[in-house]
Amino acid sequence: MPRATNSPASRARRKRVLRRAKGFRGFRSKLYRYAKDAVRKAQTYEYRDRKKRKGQFRRLWIARISAATRNEGLTYSRFIEGLNAAGIEADRKILADLAVHDAEAFSAIVAQAKSALEKKKEAAAA
Repeated sequence: MPRATNSPASRARRKRVLRRAKGFRGFRSKLYRYAKDAVRKAQTYEYRDRKKRKGQFRRLWIARISAATRNEGLTYSRFIEGLNAAGIEADRKILADLAVHDAEAFSAIVAQAKSALEKKKEAAAA
């Protein structure tokens, strides 16, 4: 009895890997043996970097908020403390967008945070 190789499935699997490897340099896009390793590595980086992107954006938003709050005479950490004291719940993405595109609204939020910090300071002193 002849040996069954399941060649349609094997060929489809190889074609799928080579399609994913399209655009890779040299034999990593041409030869299945090397393409499968390159694709596996690329998928690992892809998964990891989807997670890293979230942290990178958070760092960007914090840098933008920090720069805008320093213009208002406040540090980033004191600003966040003031927001918590004032009971303002706005995430960093929204705050960074306001800081860049709507300076008046952002300065109003900073003023509220400053007044909440003052009240907190007076309550601690009393």
